[in-house]
Amino acid sequence: MLDHLLPPMTAQDALLAIMVAVSASDEDVRTSELVAIQRIVNHLPVFVGYDPDRFKHVARVVFDLFEEEDGLDALFGLIRDALPERLFETAYALACDVAAADGTIYEAELQLLQEIRDELAIDRLHAAAIERGARARHMKA
Repeated sequence: MLDHLLPPMTAQDALLAIMVAVSASDEDVRTSELVAIQRIVNHLPVFVGYDPDRFKHVARVVFDLFEEEDGLDALFGLIRDALPERLFETAYALACDVAAADGTIYEAELQLLQEIRDELAIDRLHAAAIERGARARHMKA
């Protein structure tokens, strides 16, 4: 990996990594999910000043870790190290938005969302509200 060439993962990188992980969780990165990620990075205040050149590096880290046996645990370790607790619910909301972006949440995405909830200690009631908001935002007419 290129870890030695770039600074350590930032909070913004961690948020991006969660979104990429959700998109890649079912082994099919859909265009609608990539568009959702791009829209989020381009428009949400949490990404103000984010260097778009880091996108490929973060995605590569996620894909490389998904190839390893304990890669998801390693990814969660990187995310926990980089992400302040105040952004845990933000991370879960972004993960839900990416999962809902194509109108269908697949089993692998559901499983990863559950693991993200557990890793970030998202309260079940808060998680349900976040999930409902994502579903409502991505509803088709």
